[in-house]
This record gives sequence, structure tokens and C-alpha cells, in this order.
Amino acid sequence: MPVSRRNFLAGLGGLGSLAVLSACGSNSDSGTGSSAGASSGPAFTGKGPITYATGKDTSGKLQEILGDWNKTHPDEKVTLTELPESADDQRAAMIQNFQVKSDSYSVVGMDPIWVAEFAAQQWVAALPADTDTSGLLKSSVDSATYFKKLYGVPFATNGQLLFYRKDLLDAAGVGVPTSWDQMWAAWDKVRSSPAAKGMSAYAGQLAKYEGLTVNFTSAVLSAGGKVFDENGKPTVDSAQAKAGLGALVNGFSKGFIPKEALTYKEEESRQAFQDGKLMFLQNWPYVYSKAAATDGSSKVAGKFAVAPVPGIGSNPGMTVLGGLVLGISAYAKNKATALEFAKYMASEKVQKVWALATSQAPVVTSLYSDAEVIKAYPYTEELKKSLDSAGTRPQVHNYGDVTLAIQNAVYPALSGRTGVDAALKDLQTKLEALAK
Repeated sequence: MPVSRRNFLAGLGGLGSLAVLSACGSNSDSGTGSSAGASSGPAFTGKGPITYATGKDTSGKLQEILGDWNKTHPDEKVTLTELPESADDQRAAMIQNFQVKSDSYSVVGMDPIWVAEFAAQQWVAALPADTDTSGLLKSSVDSATYFKKLYGVPFATNGQLLFYRKDLLDAAGVGVPTSWDQMWAAWDKVRSSPAAKGMSAYAGQLAKYEGLTVNFTSAVLSAGGKVFDENGKPTVDSAQAKAGLGALVNGFSKGFIPKEALTYKEEESRQAFQDGKLMFLQNWPYVYSKAAATDGSSKVAGKFAVAPVPGIGSNPGMTVLGGLVLGISAYAKNKATALEFAKYMASEKVQKVWALATSQAPVVTSLYSDAEVIKAYPYTEELKKSLDSAGTRPQVHNYGDVTLAIQNAVYPALSGRTGVDAALKDLQTKLEALAK
């Protein structure tokens, strides 16, 4: 899920070197890294004071970071506009601001699923073509891209992992599964042991809410399919999409996934794993620190490990990204300063400071090989693998309608009220109508 809704690293430490992003203002490729298509929006000119509108900062660190910027940019100071903690309320506030063409928000902190909507409405400006993203995780750049144009600077990212009971797998002499079939086979070897009494094999976030869209999309991607193709056409009636949804449905029908999982959101599924009720859990990395707690709140402390999410069939597993993207309002004054500030926020120095204070994963690739990070967080390598292969939720301008259609189609299939083929045929029809 978006980082504005869920902190997910247990913390990353230290300070690093400076910027990984640069924009020189021309329309040619800089030649130093990847870039996304030419800007067709307002020119990035003007220097002076700007504002940064984003969700409420509960860490207290953001003002300190802005203070450092303001000390070195006395004529280009940034003023923080804190929006509500709820992501839906943040989106509503931004849209209201855009609709009246107000310049009161210069830089906006966007959930990646808002990028397509804001870009399609021309509320945020496409960044210059030579914006260098070579130092950033490719998946985070993809999440800020709409129709081959970059509409923001990635600031934080997020991807799910597979949490598993290492103690039970080791006792059974079973390796870490890389596919759903291997996961079920591992469970079959463990389920009859006394240590597995009262446990189920697997759960994700399968209640009827946004987490269901995330888990369904992950399953489709992990089966080699897509919910929408590169041209924006729905493809949920494909064999791959059917295999993805079928894996979840079969998990329920065979008793591998408990019926209670139909009510699980992030916290319910985390608690079930932490209470020793699940052998495998797909969830965001914030679970790690809670499950590892030695204060008596976790029954699995010292007994679990993490891996990338498993694939379906012969396909590699793929998680779905969350995160935060810094967009530049089309109505902002001083866009040159706004862009430089967004680049500053994606610098290695700021990324490490922010990650340490907020538990949010950085977008700077080099931080995932940092010795301090690896020592502090032993799952760093697995998280990097997960993020490297991650996909996105549908990048469509009417995402709210699309995610609701997915939930309305998928949940009855998981509940056993409709078949996989019928559910996806109906979903394909609805998504085609929405795509128009």
C-alpha cells in the first residue's frame, strides 16, 4: 500500500552523499541514465519561495529536512502544507486546489495511483526529458511515469514480501518456496507436525478493500499476466489472469487459506502471523519489526524470515508498488525551484535521513548495498529483489472506479460465490467500459 498509509521498513540509518537526479532544461537525453519523454507542460522556470503539500508528518523529521534546505536556499524557501493523514482526504484537498487552478501548492506528495489521474487532467507537469533517474530504482520511476512521460520525482517506495516460518521449514528439511506450488508442498510436509497445530498455510490482505486489488494484481503479475496492457487495454480475461485468480481461489477451496482471510487487512493478517496462526504471509515489510519484537507480543520472534513473493507456475513472483511521488503543480509559480527541491528530496543524503526517521524505504539504489543498512536490516537484499521486479496497480485516470470494479468481481470468486472464468469475464467487460 502507499507509504502514506503504511510505514514499512523498520528503519534505515545514516547519512550519504548527494543528488542522484539532475535536469538541465533541454529536450535531449542527458546520456547519463534513463529518462522519460519530453515535457509538454509548463516550462520549468522561475526561482523563489514554494510550498510542499503532503500528508501529515508524524515523525517530526520533515521540518528539519526543509529547514536544512531553507538554510542553503534563503531566497527559495519551502513552506510545508500538511494535509490530513488519510490518503483519500489528501487526494481530495489536492483536487480541490487543482480545480480552481490555485498556485498555493507547488510540490505535491502523490500516491503512485494518483499519477495517471493528475497527469491526464494536466494538473501536474511532465518533467523535462533529461531528468536523470539513473540512480533510482527503476520500478519507482515506472510508478511516476504515465504514457512514457515522467510526472514526478520518486521519493519513497514500498513492496510486499513473503514472511515464512523458517523454524518449521528447517525442521522439515524444506527450502524456501519460490512458487505457490512449492509453498503448498512445503505446507503438506509441515501441517501434520505438532508445531503446526492450529495453523493455516497462507494469507494476504483479502478483505474487500484496496488491499484486495493489490493482492489480486500481484497474483496476476506473478502468473505472467497484466490487468491492463501497455496501451491501456484491460486484459483480465487472459489465461494468465485466470491462473492468478485461480491460485487464490484454489487456496481457499483446498483449505490452505483460512476463511478468516476474507476479513484480513494489513493488521489482521500481520497479527495472525505474529500469533503463530500462519506459516506464510504476504504483507508489507513493516511487519518485520513487529513480528521480531521480543517483548512478548510476538510468538514468532526468532522463528521467521522473509523472501520475495512466490510466482505462479513457472513465472517469477511480483509484488505491487506503493510509495510517494513528488509532482510539480501545473499552476505553481517558481517551477525551477520546485523541481530542484524535488530532486533534493530524492538525494542520497535526504533519503537516508528520511528513511531512518520514518521507516520508509528509499528510492536510491545505492542504499540497498549500504553496509549499515544491511547490518541493521537483514531483509534488505530480499526487499531489493522484490522492488526490482515489482509492478504497479492499473495506471489509469479513473483508478477509483477501476479498483472498485476489481474488488466487486474478485471478492465473490474468493468467497466461492462465482467461478474464476465468470468473474473475470464480467470484470473484463466492466474495465473495457471504464477504459473508454
